[in-house]
Formats: sequence, structure tokens, C-alpha cells
Amino acid sequence: MDTTSPQSISPEPNGLDPMIAALLRPQAYPHPTGMIQVLQTHSAWVILTGPYAYKIKKPVNFGFLDFSTQALRQQDSEEELRLNRRLFPELYLDLQPVHGPPSQASFCGAGPGIDVALRMRQFDQDQLLSAVVQRGGLTPAMIDALADELSGFQRGAAVAPAGGAFGTPTAVRSPLDHNLAVLREAPDIAQPVDALCRWVDQTFQQLEPTFRQRLEQGRIREGHGDLHLGNMLLENGRIRVFDCLEFNPSLRWIDGISELAFLVMDLVGAGCGPLAIRLLNRWLETNGDFEGLCTWRWYSVYRALVRAKVAELRARQSQQEGDRQERDRYLSLAASWSDRRSPGLILMHGVSGSGKSWLSAQLAEALGAIRLRADVERKRLFGLWGEPATFRLSGDPYSREVSDQLFQVRLPALATAAAAGGFPVLIDATGLRRADRRPFHALARQWGVPVVTVACTAPLELLRERIRLRQQAGSDPSDAGLEVLERQLAAIEPLTPAEQGGSVGYEPATSVPALIHTLRQRLGGQDAGIA
Repeated sequence: MDTTSPQSISPEPNGLDPMIAALLRPQAYPHPTGMIQVLQTHSAWVILTGPYAYKIKKPVNFGFLDFSTQALRQQDSEEELRLNRRLFPELYLDLQPVHGPPSQASFCGAGPGIDVALRMRQFDQDQLLSAVVQRGGLTPAMIDALADELSGFQRGAAVAPAGGAFGTPTAVRSPLDHNLAVLREAPDIAQPVDALCRWVDQTFQQLEPTFRQRLEQGRIREGHGDLHLGNMLLENGRIRVFDCLEFNPSLRWIDGISELAFLVMDLVGAGCGPLAIRLLNRWLETNGDFEGLCTWRWYSVYRALVRAKVAELRARQSQQEGDRQERDRYLSLAASWSDRRSPGLILMHGVSGSGKSWLSAQLAEALGAIRLRADVERKRLFGLWGEPATFRLSGDPYSREVSDQLFQVRLPALATAAAAGGFPVLIDATGLRRADRRPFHALARQWGVPVVTVACTAPLELLRERIRLRQQAGSDPSDAGLEVLERQLAAIEPLTPAEQGGSVGYEPATSVPALIHTLRQRLGGQDAGIA
């Protein structure tokens, strides 16, 4: 990934590479141009012409990337085109030869080919998602659509073979160790870096079998590799992803959880914590990979250390205090995730139509919680929602046997993985049977965290009206109709005195902000954000 931000260069050719200077002439292009401008990073030039942008690799070799020959630059440009057309084919158009000689470089004519450029449709820099976020233009609907697209992209991406080099425990650990090695060279942060090194050693021993299992399960895919706000574009209300990491396959063939951790961290850093947890919850609900959350703390530390390393390298060049402060901020973020534990468990309780799912969505975003929806996971067990579970049931989805499987086995297992990731856990279910609630109280005792039940009630006519409207909309995972509601009302098992002592009530007139404040206090007063 680039370690410097793109920098604008004046159209004045003095001091530029002769080939690039020649390409600043309008007559070097087979199409009309506007003002021609050059942007650059440490490894590439991007020439903006108005309708199109032309990306040309610099003839450099940094060890982690090698563009020192024309053949290598051609090969990398072909790979960049292939990778990015998976996500944004309308942006990435083709490769164009640069005709020589260098002092007269041009994209027209019949001169010898001296280099190659990746031709892209030019876009307004103000539409980069990093800029959109700064002006408050990111919406929940955009986040939902992005989560769905990323989940679908990863589902269709090539799978790393179990016997290959990608996704092995060694491959998972290597980049994290590299980041720490760079940071250990800075004497002023030796103590926190040493503490993180010890955490990495200890945690890797615990997670090594999990990393191996993730590879065997096909969770290592050819992803994007550099998924952050600066590599996303808002176009016609839709977030589009570009600039895949093409030069280092080992940083691109990764676990989808690692990919999401980078973007979630970036959103949190931009002050969008609720949207970050919304993205993660929507992505998890779509693909069902809650088990992967047991690796979340590892990948969050890794992604924070990537940012810290880049800031440290910039600080060595610039000697700017701002770069050191950014390094320290991300180092502190890495340390906070290494020490993070689940602050608690929230159980929803109430019949269909009482507002549980609507409320649980608000609570999850405000509290930074992972939401497990019983209606969704029941359907996933039968292959009826998103990606199916690794095992698939048959028969009646609402039989007692299936409910027992759901509440006694699947949901507790997913909750355990989410808690291992350092998240509060929210169980969105009716929770009408004491037997269905009991496993989660046992988990809370096992984890040593508080459990709070949110008891939802509403007038009978309102319950019926909500269910009728939900059935008309047809977009909710719940299949509960009016007949089911009547059975629930007749069979509900009230909260026990012990459960009532740890419960809070919610009805239509309840203030949601006040409820959130109460839940924060019940969960130990911890900051509910996910960072």
C-alpha cells in the first residue's frame, strides 16, 4: 500500500521525468483535454486530463514492490486492471502504450512503446469517501448497500488453496511482525511496542489452530487488500471500491474479517462509530461468518499497527510532530484492542411486533454490539438466508428440535465468538421460554460480565397492526403472523425474579436515548464505541 498521500504537481515540466513532462502536452492525447495535472505517490504518477486519468508506474524498486523494468511495470499494470475490474469495471478501462522517444512521449502515433499506462475514467476528488465522510454525507442506506456488495464480492472471489502459501498461520503473522519491527526502531515508543510484541506471541499461540481452520474452510480469498475510505468513491449514491492492492499478493489473499477490520477502523477513526458497527453487523448477517469474530482483536491490532507504521515512516522523513502524534494514536488504538474484553450481554424479550428488532438495531449501533438475530439464524440453518450455515437442517424450521438447536447450540456459539472479539453481544429473539434464555445467562456467568434483559411490551392492537404491516412489506426475516402472536401470548414464560432484577422495560413511549444511557451504566459504564 502507498505510504505517502497523493501530491499535486504543477503542470510546469521542469524537474519531472522527461516522459512525464512530455505527457503534459495536450497534443500527446488522442482526445480533447482539460487542464492537465499530475498526482504522484512514491510508486506511480497519475496524469489527469479531464475525461481520463492515466496511471504510470515509476521505475523504482522498494523491495516490497519492484517496478524497475518495463516488463515488470507492464505485468503489474495488467494485474491492477484485472483486479479492479472485479469491483469497478466502469472506472478501469484498459491499458494504453506510451509511445517514445521519452522527450516526445505520446499516447498517439506509431513511435516505439517505451512504457504502459492504465487508463481510467477521471472522477471528482471531492467524491472520495474520505471527503464525503468529512462533510457528513455518508448514510445508513449507503453502508447497508456497501456491506451487501462486499459480502457478495468476497463470496465470489477466488479461494486460496489449503496447501498454498496464502492464509497460513505464518502468512497471517508475518505482516504484523514486520510492522512491529519497524516500530521497535523508534526508542520513544519501546515500552508499548514491547507490550504488543508479548501480546502477539501469546495470542498467536491461542489462535494458530483457528487461522489454520479458517484456511481449510475456504475463508482466505483474493480480496481487495487495502480497503479504506480513500479507496472508495461515491457515485450516484452508491459507494464504489477501487485501487486494489496489486503488487503484493500475500497482502491481498486474506481473511474477509481482516479486510473488514481495516474499513471498520477507518470509519471509527473518522468519527463514524455507529455506521462502522452497522457495516460489520450487516456484513455478518449477510454472510453468517460470526465465527470469524474470534480473530477480530488480532486483525484490529494488525490494522492499527499498519497505520502506526506508516505514520512512523512519515515522521522519520518529515520530522513533524503531527506524524508522531498520529503514530501514537494508532499505537494506543492497537493497545486498546489487545486488552479489550466483552463488556456484557443484552437479551431482548417480548412477543412479535413489540419492537424488539427495530430497537435492537438502534441499541447495537449505539453500544457497538454484535447483534445475533434468531429469525435470521433460524433461516440460515435451512439455507434460506444469506450464506447458509456449514451444516444445513431439514424439516420444520419452527419445530421444538430446531429451536433447541438454535438456542442451545448455534446462538451461544456465535455469541461466544463475538465476545472473544471484544464486543458486547445482543441477542435479538423473543426469549419467551426460560429454556431459551438460560444458556445466555450461563454464558454471562462464564465470561464474568453483566447480562441485561430488555423487556419489550406494546398494546395488543399495536402488536397486531405492526405484524400486518410487516407481512405486507414482506422484507422481514420473521414469519410470525397473527396466529403466531396469539400462541406466543398464551405460552410466554414471564421473567423470573432474578431475571427481572437485571431487566429494563421498553414500550412505545420509552425514550431510546434514556434506555441506551441505562444500558451503558448496567454494562459497567464503558464507552460503547467499537474503537
